[in-house]
Amino acid sequence: MTDRVRDSGAARARGRLGGVLATLVAGGASVFAFSPFGIFPLAMLSLAVLAGLAARESRARGGFALGFAWGLGAFLAGVSWLYVALNRYGGMPMPLAAFAILLFSAYLALFPAAVGALFVRFGRGAAWRRALLFAGLWIVSEALRGWLFTGFPWLAIGYSQTPPSPLAGYFPVLGVYGVGGLVAFLAALVALAAWRHARAAAATLGAILVLSGLGYGLGRIAWTAPAGKPIDVALIQTNIEQGLKWRPELLSDWLEGNARLVREHPADLVVLPETTLPLLADRLPDGYLEELAAPVTARGGDLVFGVFLRDARGAIYNAALSLGASPSQTYAKQHLVPFGEYSPPLFGWFYELVDIPMSDQTRGAPDQPPLRLGDQRVAINICYEDLFGRELIRSLPEATLMLNLSNLAWYGDSFAQPQHLQIARVRAMETGRPMLRSTNTGMTALVQPDGRVAEVLPPFTQGALSMSVQGYAGLTPYARWGDSGALLLAVLALLVAGRQHGKTGAGKRHLTPA
Repeated sequence: MTDRVRDSGAARARGRLGGVLATLVAGGASVFAFSPFGIFPLAMLSLAVLAGLAARESRARGGFALGFAWGLGAFLAGVSWLYVALNRYGGMPMPLAAFAILLFSAYLALFPAAVGALFVRFGRGAAWRRALLFAGLWIVSEALRGWLFTGFPWLAIGYSQTPPSPLAGYFPVLGVYGVGGLVAFLAALVALAAWRHARAAAATLGAILVLSGLGYGLGRIAWTAPAGKPIDVALIQTNIEQGLKWRPELLSDWLEGNARLVREHPADLVVLPETTLPLLADRLPDGYLEELAAPVTARGGDLVFGVFLRDARGAIYNAALSLGASPSQTYAKQHLVPFGEYSPPLFGWFYELVDIPMSDQTRGAPDQPPLRLGDQRVAINICYEDLFGRELIRSLPEATLMLNLSNLAWYGDSFAQPQHLQIARVRAMETGRPMLRSTNTGMTALVQPDGRVAEVLPPFTQGALSMSVQGYAGLTPYARWGDSGALLLAVLALLVAGRQHGKTGAGKRHLTPA
């Protein structure tokens, strides 16, 4: 009898280990749902593995382990490009850089781990109720990940559903977290109901078709309308290698290169990328800024470019500055990157391990108005800021165009560039505005309000994207409500699931099909 019990326990242990490894692989595979691969159904299938295995768990700690494994696989595969910034350009030794990425990925994995634990603890009743629980928990976990400790919402599962996904139509209504909740709901339905019997499989297929059809219909709605006359825009991609950008002996080359690119690409609005001038504006050669803007000013246009500004108190800002026919205006980055642009409390030691230029910056004000450039109102966001949809909508309804200045040269030739462009597509759909992107190494692009990439430059090339751009006015539902719609959806889902839990009791696990 003892041997039989021991064998049974060993079999269960092997089964749990196999489940953890399966979710680890499923999490890693989820990266293929995002750009540059764009196999969007994989997002649902990947989460279905997690939900299905968690549904067979009897202990919350088992669900925690499954969720943690899924998250670790997803983030190690999805944001490993951070290693390039730490090691190649930050100078952190290879073992420390690899450990830092592992530690960061483990922190991010705590959020799906919490989903797994709570799903096992409270998942009861019919499959559709448990699917609602899974979806509600998923929305809350991703919203927390996008807020806690200033937030890191990169690879929120909803980002994988840009067109041609039929769920893309929900972005202007529910935002990226709401779309992620729909993916999680369908994934859990597939995992919990599809294989049981024909009726359950038909109900699951019906749910997929209904939500997809409604999403397609929402995607046909023009939430915003053209405003004003189109303008000619030139988005410049400078392609300055990050390892060379800060070398003093090359500064004159970079200054002349920026001026040449502006001269060669005249337009009503000319844009240079984030920190395109790699020093403080007050240390530029006398007359340089006037020379830089002269070709644009001569034709009655405006130049916007990234530069570091210093105020009277000595505070340094990662900023955008406009010069030209319109009065000069500035925008200072308000959502800074921890460890890259400022040091969180108690982490000063981090800068003894890395060498990151201009890493002691000051936050810009949260209520900065759009830049008034001719007939357009241009809302600036700098690099990482476009991950935070709830912050970008502060500029609405005044803004007619959204403009992102970025420098992703820190991350080399990696998934960072296409993943960031996909994020910009979601922001365009949420706001109902074109998103213009001027980047150092890629991907410089024009994204239309429907999420379509109208034009894009190849990464790691120097040049400009010259085109006519139409401003837009009006408000999408997301622009009115922000993330409140998705969070309300999560609360309703959890309340419905919670009612069933109260009926069945905490001590029983019912596997009732849908």
